[in-house]
Amino acid sequence: MEKYSRNQRIAAITKILIENSNKIINLNRFTELFNAAKSTISEDIFVIRDILSKLSLGRIETISGAAGGVKYVCGISEEKSVEFAEKLCIILRDTERIIPGNFLYLSDIMSNPEIIMTAGKVLAAAFNDEDIDYVVTVETKGIPLAYEVAKLLGVLLVVVRRESKFTEGSTLSINYVSGSSGRIQNMTVPKKAIKKGSKCIFIDDFMKAGGTALGIINLLKEFESKLCGIGILIDSVDTPKKLVHHYFSIVDFTGIDENGNAVVSPSQMFK
Repeated sequence: MEKYSRNQRIAAITKILIENSNKIINLNRFTELFNAAKSTISEDIFVIRDILSKLSLGRIETISGAAGGVKYVCGISEEKSVEFAEKLCIILRDTERIIPGNFLYLSDIMSNPEIIMTAGKVLAAAFNDEDIDYVVTVETKGIPLAYEVAKLLGVLLVVVRRESKFTEGSTLSINYVSGSSGRIQNMTVPKKAIKKGSKCIFIDDFMKAGGTALGIINLLKEFESKLCGIGILIDSVDTPKKLVHHYFSIVDFTGIDENGNAVVSPSQMFK
C-alpha cells in the first residue's frame, strides 16, 4: 500500500475531522486509510490539536473506551468573534439597507456563505458544551444560519413551519402570540421530526420581543423536550418586555437614527 508523508496525513486528518464536526472517529479509520501505526496517527493528531489550539480554530477531544476515538469541536476566539460582529455592523449601517417600516433588509446577509459560515462558528461555539440533539429554527430566513450551526455541532436541523405540508405526515401545531405585533400565529412541525426527551437549541436571524422563541419553548414541551439555549444573529435590544431573557446574540440593534442609519454594535455579551 502507498505510504504517506506526515504532512499529507495531517492535511487529510484535519479535513476529515473538520468535515465531521463533533463526530467521534475511531483511530482505526486513520490507521487503515494511511497504512500507519496507531502511535504514528496519535502523533499526527497531537500536532493538529496543538496548532488548532494556538490559533483558536477549535479543539480536538480524545474519547476513551472501545467506541472511543477523536473528534473536532468547533471554536473561534472572542477577538475574532468581536471582529466579525464589527464588520457585520458596518454592513448593517448602510442607509440603503433600511426598508419602509424601519425594517432591516437581511436577505442578502442570510444568503452570504462567508457571513453565515462565520456567524455559525460564533453561535455554535456558544453551545459546544450543551450536548444537544437538534438545532431548531423557524422558516425561512434563519434556515441557512441554523443549518450551519447544526453542521458544526454535528446534529440534525429541524425547521418549524407556519403551515403543515402533506409530504411531512402527521404534524403537531400550536398557536402562539407574537411578542412584537401581539397577533396570534401558528407553528407546526412533523411528529417524526423530534424524539421525546430531546435537548435542543433555537437559532434565528433576528429577535424582537422573543415571541417566536417562547413559541418554540412551548412547542418542544409537546415533545417532552427541552430548549437548552437560544442563539440570535441580531437582537433588537430596545424592545421592552422581552418574553425570553437567556440567549446569546452577535449584534445589538437599537433602532434607526435621524440620518436613516441602523444603530448597531457588537453584542454586550462580548463585553
